[in-house]
Amino acid sequence: MTKSKAEMLNEETTQKNVELSKKEKLNLKKARHIDSRPFAEISGMKIKSRSKKKKRINRSKGGDFALFLFLAICGILSILPLIMIVNNAFKPMDEIFKFPPNIFVKNPTLNNFADLGVVLGTSLVPFSRYLFNTVYVTILGTFGHVIVASMCAYVLSKYKVPGGGVIFGLIVYSLMFPSSVTATPNYIILNFLGLIDTHWSIILPVVGGTMGLFLMRQFMNGISMDYIESAKLDGASEFRIYWQIVMPLVKPAWITLVILNFQSLWNTGGSTTIYREDYKMLSYAINQIASAGVARTGTLNAVQLIMIIVPIAVFIFSQSNVMETMQHSGMK
Repeated sequence: MTKSKAEMLNEETTQKNVELSKKEKLNLKKARHIDSRPFAEISGMKIKSRSKKKKRINRSKGGDFALFLFLAICGILSILPLIMIVNNAFKPMDEIFKFPPNIFVKNPTLNNFADLGVVLGTSLVPFSRYLFNTVYVTILGTFGHVIVASMCAYVLSKYKVPGGGVIFGLIVYSLMFPSSVTATPNYIILNFLGLIDTHWSIILPVVGGTMGLFLMRQFMNGISMDYIESAKLDGASEFRIYWQIVMPLVKPAWITLVILNFQSLWNTGGSTTIYREDYKMLSYAINQIASAGVARTGTLNAVQLIMIIVPIAVFIFSQSNVMETMQHSGMK
């Protein structure tokens, strides 16, 4: 028998109801596994949980302790020479020549500094003269190099100079040559200018150095031209823009130059261009004490302590600026 239309419609509706009930059951099962919180909250919690898992994997307690132990050992090895220099300056002669040597002094004494006063008091040139020459050369050479290098770097960095790329290429190329290679040309030029046996024979080569120019230009490239253009609209001169706007923004760079040149000039001897005894540097006096033999070992240790105090103090007070400059310039 053929089914009537009513029966066929009833069968279709029942099938549809069965299919809908199956879909509703599936939807209910899926809904149980779906979080009803907002999507942003859920995604933020997932990111936090992932970051916590990564931190747990990469920064475990054992790894943190091993890293701390490694850094502590490296720090101790780095500071050990400085500790020995400080202790050797106060050691008596019997402890200086003791083997194996002691790192820390057991019976501190000031005899080494007293002997230093006796040695320098009997010399033809007083110690104060050596100290004045060193301070004079260090201050003039350091700040002269900072001013000249910053002015040249400002022009090369912020203005289109004809041949500026070639000039900067020559500056970078000059950094490849060590001081021993350029010693003979420097001597010939200084002799031609009549500057041999003067303090300017040490100051001028430092003032015209290219290392500071490279550092300052690399740092000034990060300064936006908007500052300079707005200052020009306000009527500021070029020197005022350079001195009051650009130089404060590149403070880490020129402080780094001060430290590097200060340490270099403080330890310079000037023996290749200065022959007058009263124009010699402090390091020359140290070498003279060292050449006296084993008997002056304690005195030499006292002088070494005096020599390292000033550069270390300068570096400690400006260490953060040095690190920032090296990051911006790309140098290691």
